[in-house]
Amino acid sequence: MRLFWKCTFCAVSAAVAVACGPVEPEKVFEPSYFDLPVPEYFPTLTNVPASNRLSEEGVRLGRHLFYDIRLSGSYRAEGMLSCASCHRQENAFECGLDNPRLDNGRMTGAAGLQTAHGMLPLINIAFNTRCFGWNGALEYPESNLETLIARTLVDSTEFAGTEQAIEQRIAGIPFYPPLFQEAFGSSEVTFDRIVSAIAQFVRTLVSSNSKFDRYMRGEAQLSPEEMRGYVLFTTEEGADCFHCHGGAGNVLFSTYDILVNGLDPQEAFTDPYDRYSVTGDPMDKGAYRIPTLRNIAYTAPYMHDGRFSTLGEVIDQYSENVFHSPYISPLMHHVNDNGVQLTASEKQCLEAFLLCLSDEEFIRNPDFSNPFVQDTVPAQAQVQAGKGVPGSRP
Repeated sequence: MRLFWKCTFCAVSAAVAVACGPVEPEKVFEPSYFDLPVPEYFPTLTNVPASNRLSEEGVRLGRHLFYDIRLSGSYRAEGMLSCASCHRQENAFECGLDNPRLDNGRMTGAAGLQTAHGMLPLINIAFNTRCFGWNGALEYPESNLETLIARTLVDSTEFAGTEQAIEQRIAGIPFYPPLFQEAFGSSEVTFDRIVSAIAQFVRTLVSSNSKFDRYMRGEAQLSPEEMRGYVLFTTEEGADCFHCHGGAGNVLFSTYDILVNGLDPQEAFTDPYDRYSVTGDPMDKGAYRIPTLRNIAYTAPYMHDGRFSTLGEVIDQYSENVFHSPYISPLMHHVNDNGVQLTASEKQCLEAFLLCLSDEEFIRNPDFSNPFVQDTVPAQAQVQAGKGVPGSRP
């Protein structure tokens, strides 16, 4: 009898197993993490936090969010914008002189308000371990790229959104929850995850293949004019650019220091958002962060207020229009002469060298481009309820 029941139990168990099929193991969340490639001669220290490691899935999600105009705080046609509305790839992720949102050197945000300063290009941001913004209000490591993006999304002069509204808007687009699942192991859309994904994508925007990079690697030669410009760039007796913008020893072409560069006379220090507004130190009046010179040919308008449209104007400024003030940086060695006093020939050579910092591969890299144009996602998944085409520029 016992044998009978034992055999019956086994038979029933086998039947149940056959009917139900094999039990699939629970899926383990394993994103495709990768380390940011560090180009030759670049610093090895990055601002990639352990809490937001780069992954292929996170970067893909961030790239879509970067180009999606539904991220903005407005559904008015003139108010919809994406990160790419102000940071365009063809301008090395600067705004560009022909940007319809540009007004007197500054950009107009989703609510119709102007930004405090002009845009800064998104070039090699992962290697910035000093500070963010023209006035350096966000200092690393207390703040990081994630902090900057989070503030931008809710700033009244930029995206003019709220955390809750942005979460709800992105969560309501069927295309996105699966991408969040791939990137974070959960389809839940949160503001922090939106910020983290965008930061991952922005950190991959690495520019390292200009003619000067190839020269450093022994793959190209500078022309005599470009070489003369490089010598001027890196000598105090010449254009004296290297103290602030580096060179062979600092290929980021910025120290990210904050200083007064003699752009204006003292009485013009009226900007309520300069470095003084952050520190309260009178010596910081009129002080701003040094931007990178990489891809400088693409990143006009120049200066914190976008006052210059051409490289020639910038070179003229430092050649003969430097103003003295009690706050002038000691690095401005030629202030008593109102600048470095370059000849016309020297200016031409200096500009020729600066053009060697242009990286055409960077501004054409398909990995950095608008995914809604070239991705295979069905158009119906991209556009919901007639709310516009992601990535289009109002």
